[in-house]
Amino acid sequence: MKLSVSGRATATAVVAAVSLLATGSIAGAAPAPEPVAIAAAPDIPVANVKAHLTQLQSIATANGGNRAHGRTGYRASLDYVKAKLDAAGFTTTIQQFTASSRVGYNLVADWPGGDSNQVVMAGAHLDSVTSGAGINDNGTGSSAVLEAALTVARTGYQPTKHLRFAWWGAEELGLVGSKYYVNSLSSTNRARISGYLNFDMIGSPNPGYFVYDDDPAIEKTFKDYFAGIGVATEIETEGDGRSDHAPFKSAGVPVGGLFTGASRTKTAAQVTKWGGTAGQAFDRCYHSSCDTTANVDDTALNRNADALAYAVWTLSQ
Repeated sequence: MKLSVSGRATATAVVAAVSLLATGSIAGAAPAPEPVAIAAAPDIPVANVKAHLTQLQSIATANGGNRAHGRTGYRASLDYVKAKLDAAGFTTTIQQFTASSRVGYNLVADWPGGDSNQVVMAGAHLDSVTSGAGINDNGTGSSAVLEAALTVARTGYQPTKHLRFAWWGAEELGLVGSKYYVNSLSSTNRARISGYLNFDMIGSPNPGYFVYDDDPAIEKTFKDYFAGIGVATEIETEGDGRSDHAPFKSAGVPVGGLFTGASRTKTAAQVTKWGGTAGQAFDRCYHSSCDTTANVDDTALNRNADALAYAVWTLSQ
């Protein structure tokens, strides 16, 4: 992706740690500390994200047309993501649970280093419904989180906080996988998560740009990014409480995230902001067999993948 980004750091932002002492005002005063270099968030190549979507589509096609909980397509999707992360140097863990008499799995990937008492998490559900491949819902979120994680490894990023990425199973059955994960954490480990970022449907073909309004600091981080590229946002309401951030929020973890719309209809006012077609759903293929690789808006996917990286880098330093 090569978006024109105004107001965004081009390489490195520098933050002064303390106020400067007046020269000579205090005899023998220690010199001011050196400024602290802050790593700028990278551009996430949309071609890489789309390559993951192509793989998820191929997996669905080879496994009865879907990647749903308890089906072979889901496990193949998880194995694909895990192999990429293992090769990149992540520590991966598969968490097993049962829902609707079928075995399900979460995949959690930890990047070595960082303060384990301050964990920044980014996650997305990896399962589809049984009626389709689930490429926008939620191959887009899953693939963007994967590519952000791989970019962490590729750039050798070493943040102050600990980074963790997750792919949830059985979201479509009622957030089962993410609930299982949160409930399996001790109160101490839940308290160590300083923020959970959720990405569910971030490439809708008639997109809006919606930001969760849960934690103010996380919300501001996303809004700052979109303001910097001149894209208006709205508060996300359609999926409020209906995706994998909800169990974290209920447990007291600060949450936030992005969304481009599902079955609700885009208004004329929203078309003025974002383009697209008024009177049409943000995603006409929501939970349908036509949710394939043809059901993704590249510009929305592009912008949201970069916003994801911006938030991960900003909140982990």
